[in-house]
Amino acid sequence: MSTNPRVVHKRRETITALPLYHSGHLLKKLTKEKDFKRFYGELRGATLFLYKDDTQDTYTEKVDLEQLKSMELDSSYKKKEPTIFTLSLSTEELQLKMDNPDTGEVWRGFILTVGKKEIPSKLQLLPGQMMQLKETLNQERKRNPKLCRAPTLPPRPSFLQPSGSGNNSPSPSEEKSAPELPACFFDVTRQEAEKMLKENPENGSIILRPSTLAHNYALTLKQHTPSGPAVKNYRLTSTNSGFVIELETPVTVSSLNDVLKYFLEKTGYHLHPYVVSQPYDTRIEASPAPKCISITSPTPKQVPKAQVAPMIRSKTKEELQPPPEPEDNDYVVPDDGDLKFVNLESELKGVLKLRRQNFYAECGQKEAANYENQTKRKTLSNTMEWTTKNSTT
Repeated sequence: MSTNPRVVHKRRETITALPLYHSGHLLKKLTKEKDFKRFYGELRGATLFLYKDDTQDTYTEKVDLEQLKSMELDSSYKKKEPTIFTLSLSTEELQLKMDNPDTGEVWRGFILTVGKKEIPSKLQLLPGQMMQLKETLNQERKRNPKLCRAPTLPPRPSFLQPSGSGNNSPSPSEEKSAPELPACFFDVTRQEAEKMLKENPENGSIILRPSTLAHNYALTLKQHTPSGPAVKNYRLTSTNSGFVIELETPVTVSSLNDVLKYFLEKTGYHLHPYVVSQPYDTRIEASPAPKCISITSPTPKQVPKAQVAPMIRSKTKEELQPPPEPEDNDYVVPDDGDLKFVNLESELKGVLKLRRQNFYAECGQKEAANYENQTKRKTLSNTMEWTTKNSTT
């Protein structure tokens, strides 16, 4: 007699406290294995538990999706045919097989949401299924905020930093340890980098970008192959001695510029770093004539008044009135300076008067004698003229 599924789920909840996000039948095998094995899978937290069937209490295998690097579709989309996905983990690669594309798309959405801590951009799901993915992402962030927190991205180049971002500036220690970034570094996601290479092939074919893992980087390139253009992504792990290019045989270099140089050499310099082309102007326009400048301003400027105490304005000579003339019996009392001048003038007048009197006195005697002589002469001449006239008559 089979056990009730509800009872089985309760027993599994006693084994692990991780929340259940999705469950269903699937097939799984490692890439080196030949045949798939059927399991009943339960996605709890960021771990995929695999049971032999839906009645088993304890899991047979488990897959840690925290180590998920990528999830690629191996077979083309065909309705009513199984779908196979290849999961690349840090330690191994495995394949998951679903009965039909619809079931595979649902599993793909949940696995990428809990593994990458973000909902994939291109999913062919129903609105209700998208709501389940949002609830799953919120639960994961609440369950483990440290791991679900957005990864710390490497420092952005100066030309990509927005204005007014003073609060996000790195500390001096971070600036000291930040590596030198090539010109083909852009702070974009994997999907954005692939889109840039596909839409702008003339700008280049290699883009360096930040990785989803803290303090690490990734390289996205577009390469022409016999089967057509192919876009590839490579992880660059930061170490104390430089960077490790995670290939089948890891390669260690000292800087990101050396990483770029290594890829250019290995591809025979057929690839070029992605650099955004700068636009150039193609027309020359004549400058407009300057506008006429009026000398007189429409509104006269008002000179501000000085903030000082008012002063008493002195009267001009025209405004000064002459002093009043003294009336009869009134006397003007001069000041000290005028008094000295009056005394000197009176003394000078007295001296002149005295000298005049003496002069007149001396001159008076001489004039009196001359007058008498002249009078006598006139009298004598008059007498003689009278006598002559009488004698002639």
